[in-house]
Amino acid sequence: MSKRSPARTSMMNIRARMLVTVAVLISAPAFASPYSDINAAAEASPVTVRALRGNISVLEGSGGNIGVLSGSDGMLMVDDGIAVSQQKIVNALRSIGSGTLRYVINTHWHWDHTDGNGWVRRAGATVIADQHTVHRLTETIRVVEWEHTFTPVPKLELPNLVLSADKTMNFNGEIVQIRHYGPSHTDGDLSVYFSKADVLQTGDTFWNGAFPFIDYVTGGSIDGAIEAANANIEMAKEQTIVIPGHGPIGNRAQLVEFRDMLVGVRTRVAALKAEGKTMDQAVAAKPTADYDAKWGTSVINGALFTALVYQGV
Repeated sequence: MSKRSPARTSMMNIRARMLVTVAVLISAPAFASPYSDINAAAEASPVTVRALRGNISVLEGSGGNIGVLSGSDGMLMVDDGIAVSQQKIVNALRSIGSGTLRYVINTHWHWDHTDGNGWVRRAGATVIADQHTVHRLTETIRVVEWEHTFTPVPKLELPNLVLSADKTMNFNGEIVQIRHYGPSHTDGDLSVYFSKADVLQTGDTFWNGAFPFIDYVTGGSIDGAIEAANANIEMAKEQTIVIPGHGPIGNRAQLVEFRDMLVGVRTRVAALKAEGKTMDQAVAAKPTADYDAKWGTSVINGALFTALVYQGV
């Protein structure tokens, strides 16, 4: 491992991935959608491995962050990225250890976290997900913001261990706690807490340093997102390492900062809606203006986030 500080290393990784993404977007055809742009970025980007604590690592570069628990029992992944990254993910896992991939936990249904389900199922892994996630994967769903219609996933590529309640697993000497949020980012969000290592993976209920996507079509809302943010704060301790759905590795203080941003934007958008402003008028009022420099530089800018919040207040 490099002697650079974790913060500096993380920022360098982010800048490198941003340069890859920008290069892909510049060369993308005019008809490309956000969905195809994100897939193209995943195809072009390397998948990097970062060791965290104990036998927990994170893979970065294929859609959402991927947590990995390794050891003599084999490997457990949290989310499996975008399918075009399969070989890069396999190579990254081999660099961690020689164990068989035994389990994958889907934090929610979105393709940048579940698109690898097909190849991991074919590799013999058990895929674990909330019952609502499985239901969404069997539907045809239009996500206007991604300019894409998701179609039903083949039966053999669906999660094959379906949860309706929380679950605790003992694997590689670690206690893996899988917990439900309730409707928040979607209606099927799960957290995964590695209790001995004190590492919390939040899925897309936490985007570190970025406005989040809120999927109001499949049960998400700003109020649910705030409830999930509060749940993350309650689960985390001062020394907890937090793996966000997107963005650099975080900590409890950043969970609090993210929650406070959500509350602040919700308050402003709700006031505009109460005044009778249409969604377009609320967006034009720029209620996120003083948040944009920090939170609005990723795939969700202030205008889009305002529209997403407006849907749920």
